[in-house]
Amino acid sequence: MTLTDYATACLLILGGIFFLAGTVGLLRFPDVYTRLHALTKADNVGLGFIMAGLVLQAESWLAAGKLLLIWLLVLFASASVSYLIARRALNKGIRIWM
Repeated sequence: MTLTDYATACLLILGGIFFLAGTVGLLRFPDVYTRLHALTKADNVGLGFIMAGLVLQAESWLAAGKLLLIWLLVLFASASVSYLIARRALNKGIRIWM
């Protein structure tokens, strides 16, 4: 194994840990707002680490660019969907947990 393979493995494991942390936050936090925060932040960072690991293994600049574009699109979609969920929760009168 080369140094690139070790770096890729570390980044993929780190990304998986962030996904696991987001899942734990989704299951453990008390209200929709804190769950959204935990899930979106952890998943975006986790996906960033996974994409970085995959970029290291990409065979061309075009493939690496596609991976980064996918990551940016997921970031945009995650932010948009989280906003819509939080707005709907506010409109339904769901209060922030204190």
